[in-house]
Amino acid sequence: MASRRDKRRSIADPPGEAPTAAGAEEFRSHALQLPPDSAGLRFDAALAKALPQYSRARLRSWIDSGAVEVDGRPLRPKDKVLGGERVRIEARLPPQGQVAPEALPLEVVFRDRALLIINKPAGLIVHPGAGNPRHTLQNALLALDPKLALVPRAGIVHRLDKDTSGLLIVARTPEAHTALVAALAARAIHREYLAICTGLMTGGGTIDAPIGRHRRERTRMAVRADGREALTHYRLVRRFRAHTLVRVELETGRTHQIRVHLAHAGFPLVGDPLYGGRRRRPAGVTEALAQSLADFPRQALHAARLRLQHPVSHREIEFEAPLPADMAALLAALEADARAA
Repeated sequence: MASRRDKRRSIADPPGEAPTAAGAEEFRSHALQLPPDSAGLRFDAALAKALPQYSRARLRSWIDSGAVEVDGRPLRPKDKVLGGERVRIEARLPPQGQVAPEALPLEVVFRDRALLIINKPAGLIVHPGAGNPRHTLQNALLALDPKLALVPRAGIVHRLDKDTSGLLIVARTPEAHTALVAALAARAIHREYLAICTGLMTGGGTIDAPIGRHRRERTRMAVRADGREALTHYRLVRRFRAHTLVRVELETGRTHQIRVHLAHAGFPLVGDPLYGGRRRRPAGVTEALAQSLADFPRQALHAARLRLQHPVSHREIEFEAPLPADMAALLAALEADARAA
C-alpha cells in the first residue's frame, strides 16, 4: 500500500460530476489484443485475465449477449484461444435487480467518483430480504446515486448486521466494485471495531475458530469444526467493574463473526439478543448502570475504523467514525460506575 493516508471526513462530488438520471444506461468500450500466454485458455478466462477490473460473470454475460467480437466474429465462453487475437467490446451495463430507490437519511463520510464511505446507523438493514423489501441501506443508496443500479448490490462491498453501527464501503462503478471485493477477499482491507463485552478480559489475543450455520437454529451461527476459517484479533482498551471495552480487528468476514467469537471466548457483547444469553444485573453495580444495561437496545458493536487502498488512485486512505450516542452514553455509565466502586 502507498504510505499517504487520507482521513477526510466528508467531501462533495468533484466539480463536473453530475448524477445520472434514474434508468440511464452506461456503456463500456474496449479494444485489446490477447497476449501470447493466453494460448490454450478458455476465451472467458483469457478475457478475465486481460480485463481484471470486471468480474468473470459480467464478461461472460457480455460474450453471451454478442457484445464481444474476436477478430470480427463472436466466440463462445468455452472456446479456446491461440493468443494474439484482437478483441473488441461494445457492451451495455444493465441495471442490477429490481430494488426500488428510497430517500432515507445517510451520513456520507467520503465521496468521490469511485466510492462512498457510509457511517451506517444501528437499526438499518443493509440489503432487502424476506420481509424487508424497503427501508434498507441499498434502497437509500439507489436514491442517493441512481448510477449504483449498474453496480452489483448497489455497490455494497461488505455487510454490517442490522444493529451494528459504523463504517461501510460502497463502490460507485463496476470496476471499483470488482477491485474492492478482490481486496476484501485478499484481506487487504483493514476493519476495526469497538465492542463492549460482558466480563473482565485480562488482555488481548486472537480467536481462531471456524464458523458455520448453527445445526438447529438457522438464524444463528456457531463455532463448528466443519465451518469456514474465521480469525478475530482483539485488544483490551478499558476494564470496568464487570465489563470490558475492546478493539477488534477482523481478518476474515464471516456472518456474525465478532459476536460469535467473543461469546465463544466467554465475553458476549452487551445487549446481544442472539449470543448474549439472558440479561443479568452484574453484582455490585450502581442502579444507574443497571438501568443503562437493561435499556441498551442492541449489541454494543461499532465499526470504528477502515483502512484500504483506493481502487483508482491506489493511495492508502483511512476513515474513523466516532461512537454513536447510545454506546457513548453506555460507556459514560460504565465510567461513572467504576468511579463509584
